[in-house]
Amino acid sequence: MHIIDRRLDPGGKSLANRQRFIRRARALVRQAVREASGSRGIREVDEGGSVSIPADGVHEPSFHRGGETGRREPVLPGNKTYVQGDRIARPPQGGGSGSEGSPDGEGEDQFRFILSREEFLEFFLEDLELPNLAKRQIMGDAQEIRRPAGFRTAGPPAALSVPRTLRRSLSRRIALRRPSSDEIDGLKRDIEALEKSGRSARRLAELKLELERQERRTRTIPFIDPVDLRYRRIEVTPEPVARAAMFCLMDVSASMDEHMKDLAKRFFSLLYIFLTRRYRQVEIVFIRHTHEAKEVDEETFFHSRLSGGTVISSALDEMAKIAAERFPVNQWNIYGAQASDGDNLSTDNARSVALLRSTILPMSQFYAYLQVGHGEGERVGVFSRQESSLWRAYQQLVGPDLPLAMRKVDNRRDIYPIFRELFERKDVHTGSGGHGV
Repeated sequence: MHIIDRRLDPGGKSLANRQRFIRRARALVRQAVREASGSRGIREVDEGGSVSIPADGVHEPSFHRGGETGRREPVLPGNKTYVQGDRIARPPQGGGSGSEGSPDGEGEDQFRFILSREEFLEFFLEDLELPNLAKRQIMGDAQEIRRPAGFRTAGPPAALSVPRTLRRSLSRRIALRRPSSDEIDGLKRDIEALEKSGRSARRLAELKLELERQERRTRTIPFIDPVDLRYRRIEVTPEPVARAAMFCLMDVSASMDEHMKDLAKRFFSLLYIFLTRRYRQVEIVFIRHTHEAKEVDEETFFHSRLSGGTVISSALDEMAKIAAERFPVNQWNIYGAQASDGDNLSTDNARSVALLRSTILPMSQFYAYLQVGHGEGERVGVFSRQESSLWRAYQQLVGPDLPLAMRKVDNRRDIYPIFRELFERKDVHTGSGGHGV
């Protein structure tokens, strides 16, 4: 039986052809998705839509006649000008149909392809994972794993084990000496030979009696008996589930202008999509801070316009307090992500570093600090030429023994590459050493 999938996608092409195209142009589509993420709004970052890939990347190989070689003598039916044997001048090369070049020499070089939301997110989140996800507990909704657990004598037809059933059927037929079809055919041939020869009527009668007995045994001993049936037994067991808590700390003080806040929100939007789409057992804690920190919901975190002074240690204190109350270190994988412009009270930097060193980093599997700066054309690149006091203070903690990663960003197009750099799946053979600046 052959099953042909003829379902159509919204564009009218078959689903199989669409999937084949995505597999063939996977590298180009992946790059286009990553580039498109930098130009989208925060609310549109996980939506599907069109992406552009180079047209020469989707060309298919084809066989065609050589333009300068070969011998051809076509006679087209219905022509009133040429007959066989006439010599026809070859038309000039490049006179076929196609897209004309633009006045400035640029031709058609882009192919637009529509991706669904699921397809977009598949490329968007490819090869991402939480670093060092290790602590596992059977708590709450455990993941169920189905494992083979032998065989049983009853079950649904779909669970029937044909090899095991035939093995038991063969054993039973051998034990009960059920005649095979070869044995019965042999008796029939012997009987036919004796009947043709006309000799040994006694032997002929014995063979007929034996044939009748064997056929009776064949009917009495079936090929498959209900006692032979064996069904696969599946055992459902709970699997320990790795649970993670991600703390998102965002600076919303007055020193954070709209461009900086947009960069921070874009980073946390990517983080939120990644966690909710990739992991089932994950808790996300949103903390906004000025001179004081407060846990908020998702809507407030991304859209509230609260402003004020800057005290970084208030957010770290709030994270430590929430983790101690709700997320025991021996049961949860703790992660932290902090975004700030690095403008902090100089007297608070020492306290922030002490909190990270003594409390936050020891209980965390991974902690990322993202420093946002002014975009191009704003304050003429002050960010790229200066290091904030908080950045210099945090640099004291970077090393192989502490799970701290630090990155800088001042343009929205760099958010996604930096995000992937922080959470891209690491090679299992590289170990779990420290994270550099």
